[in-house]
Amino acid sequence: MSLMTLFFLQAPAAAPGGGSLMWIMLIAMFVIMYFFMIRPQNKKQKEIANFRKSLQVNQKVITAGGIHGVIKEINDNDVVLEIASNVKIRIDKNSIFAAAADANSSQVSK
Repeated sequence: MSLMTLFFLQAPAAAPGGGSLMWIMLIAMFVIMYFFMIRPQNKKQKEIANFRKSLQVNQKVITAGGIHGVIKEINDNDVVLEIASNVKIRIDKNSIFAAAADANSSQVSK
């Protein structure tokens, strides 16, 4: 037998407490992922949902496509948005992401 064959036939050395350490690390990684990724995303989604529920007529908003406009009519699933003088479009409520005043104030503070 060659030296290479003997090397591959040897059993790996077992580290003492290796199994429990692996589980602790796995749980720690999940906890870190939850607090830095999952929880903030859920919080942001709730804020957006609350914002969409509180939409009002004559409120300035920004759509997902970056269109600025004023809400003229609110229905169950869609909104009529005036984007220019006598130019109205009907868009889905889910594509409204921010109030124009909030977006402008956050850009000024940056």
